[in-house]
Amino acid sequence: MTEVSSLTGRLLVATPALSDPNFDRAVVLLLDHDGKGSLGVVLNRPTPVDVGDILEPWGELAGEPGVVFQGGPVALDSALGLAVIPGGEGPLGWRRVYGAIGLVDLDAPPELLARALGSLRIFAGYAGWGPGQLENELRDGAWYVVDSEPGDISSPRPEGLWRAVLRRQRSELAMVATYPDDPSLN
Repeated sequence: MTEVSSLTGRLLVATPALSDPNFDRAVVLLLDHDGKGSLGVVLNRPTPVDVGDILEPWGELAGEPGVVFQGGPVALDSALGLAVIPGGEGPLGWRRVYGAIGLVDLDAPPELLARALGSLRIFAGYAGWGPGQLENELRDGAWYVVDSEPGDISSPRPEGLWRAVLRRQRSELAMVATYPDDPSLN
């Protein structure tokens, strides 16, 4: 069996060639990646649903725009909380995933985390890949893999995140940020 190099904490940025509408111009933060598969959340799919409408105790702690994000096409009836906790150890109810980014236990009392949270995003559903599936998509050129930054999960303009992440790359990827929404109009 081939060893899988972990991409946990990295971003998958959809290439213009990716034809799956679930991931059109998506930016996915990988929360787990190993030989058993991969799991992540789409960072740039805000919904019109306020966090307080479905998880009332967490509504006031959610960062702007304060809405639930569609984390991916899998398990849309489940919720994941991600938060940035600067510094060393995080509070009870938070588990580090990568760097300052971690998962929030949404069953924990929000007041346990309120003072420590740098930002909080709530995601309905997630993106998932079985063993070897993501590696095949990477070989097929469906995704660019780039480093994440803690501010990616709390971008105040999530609809512009695809371009912003590409634009900050120090390679030819920065040029991809100018790719038109509809190339047939060129």
